[in-house]
Amino acid sequence: MHRSTLSRRRLFRFAAGTLVAAAAPKRGMIVRSTRAEDVEMPLEGFLESYLTPIDRFFVRSHHYVPTVDAAAWRLQVKGKVASPLTLSLDELKKLPRVELVSVLECAGNGRGLYEPSMAGLQWTYGSVGNARWTGVRLADVLKKAGPQTGAIEVLFDGADVAVGTQPEFQRGIPFAKAMDPNTLLAYEMNGEPLPQEHGFPLRVIVPGWAGDSWAKWLTSIEVRDTEFDGFFMKTGYRHPGKPVAPGSAVDPSQMKPVTSLQVKSIIASHVDGESVIPAATKLRGAAWSNESPIASVEVSTDGGRIWKPARLGKDAARFGWRQWEFDWTPPQPAYYSVMVRARNTAGETQPMTQEWNPSGYGHNVVQEVHLNVAVPGKPLPKPAAEPAQEVPAVVRQTCLGCHGEEAISQQRLSRTQWEREIEKMQRWGARVTPDNKEALVDYLSKRYPYRPRK
Repeated sequence: MHRSTLSRRRLFRFAAGTLVAAAAPKRGMIVRSTRAEDVEMPLEGFLESYLTPIDRFFVRSHHYVPTVDAAAWRLQVKGKVASPLTLSLDELKKLPRVELVSVLECAGNGRGLYEPSMAGLQWTYGSVGNARWTGVRLADVLKKAGPQTGAIEVLFDGADVAVGTQPEFQRGIPFAKAMDPNTLLAYEMNGEPLPQEHGFPLRVIVPGWAGDSWAKWLTSIEVRDTEFDGFFMKTGYRHPGKPVAPGSAVDPSQMKPVTSLQVKSIIASHVDGESVIPAATKLRGAAWSNESPIASVEVSTDGGRIWKPARLGKDAARFGWRQWEFDWTPPQPAYYSVMVRARNTAGETQPMTQEWNPSGYGHNVVQEVHLNVAVPGKPLPKPAAEPAQEVPAVVRQTCLGCHGEEAISQQRLSRTQWEREIEKMQRWGARVTPDNKEALVDYLSKRYPYRPRK
C-alpha cells in the first residue's frame, strides 16, 4: 500500500464532529463474524416488509468498519479522464438525484449449503436484502470528469483499512456497466443517510450484480484502460463459469470475475424438519433475479411432481425482489417435500441440482423443505452442548489476531482444505512458520473437521 493511500485511510478511521453516521443496532441477526463484522438476516426478515429494515439488513465486511467524517470526506475521480475531480458530499449531491429499489446479495450467499463444503463465511439464506437506494448516477460523475478513449474498467477504493496482513479491498466493474444509468453512487438507504456499516457516506450500487461489486465507504474512482490485477479481482470473487468436480481446486487464472446474480427463491415461513398441524397453511417467501425481473414463482408440495403458481406480492421493481405466498391444506398427515422455484423474464429458472464451485458462489438450487404434518407430540430432547476447549497459544497468536473465533468454528473443512487455508494466509503475510504450520493444521482439522450438513 502506498504511503499516501495509508495516510488518507487513517484520516477516516477517527471522526471529528457530528457528521458521522452511527452504526444501526442489528435485531436478531445471525453472527458469522465479529472481526470483521459479518451478520446474516434470519428467515423471518424476508417476510417482515417489502423493503428490508436497516436493522435486519445483512452486513458483509472484509475489514473493520471505518469511521468517516463527512465534512472531511472527499471523492477522487482519476485515471483516464480529461479532468480529474475531487468532490465533497455537498458537491456530489448537486448532481441529479436518482433512486431505485434493488436487491443486494452477497456472492457467497448459500455457501454453507454446499456439499462438499469449502472455506469462507458459512452463509445460508440471509446474506441478502432489498432496499431503496438514493444517490446519483455513476455515469453523471464520470461524464463530469470526461472519460478518455480506451477506458475499459472503473476501479473503486474505499476508506476501510485491511485487517492484519490481508490484502486491501479494491474492486472494479467494466466501463460499460459503470455507464449504465442504473449504476449509482448512493448516499441514502431506505430514506435515511447511508448507515456506517453499509458504506457511509457513499457506496456503489450495481443492480442485478453480486455484492462484491457494491464497494463501500467510497473514496476513489479510477478509470482504467487496463484490467486491475489486485487480489480481489485476479484471485478473489472468481467463478469457473462451468461445472467442475466437487471438491476440486481451480486456478484463479482459469476463472472469471463474479458478476450477475442468479434467479433465486426462498421459503421463509417454514424450516426444514418443522412439524405442522394438519390444517390450512400459508407458505411464504421471496424471489429475486438479475437484470431480468422475476416473472413467476411456483410451489410443489410433493417433491417436484406437480408445480402450482404462487401469488406474487403487489410490490415490484425491476431489480427488487418479489414476495410470494401459497395457500396449502395438507390432504392427510404425512411427511411432505415442499419446493419453490422462480423464473425471470429472460426464461432463466433455478436448477434442481446445484453445480459446485471452489468458493461457493451463486448458490441458487431449488430449495426443498421437509414438513412433518402430524398431530403435535412431545418435543425431542435437545443435544447436550459441546464442552469448551482451550485454544492453543499458536492459534490465538496466528489466527485470532485477525479473525473472531466464530469465523473459524463455522468451517467444515478437510485436512487438505485447512492446509490450503493456512497456505493462503501465509501468502497474505500471516506469521506461519514451518515449525507451527503443522500444529495449526493438526488442531484446526481435528477441532473443526468436515461434517455433512444436518
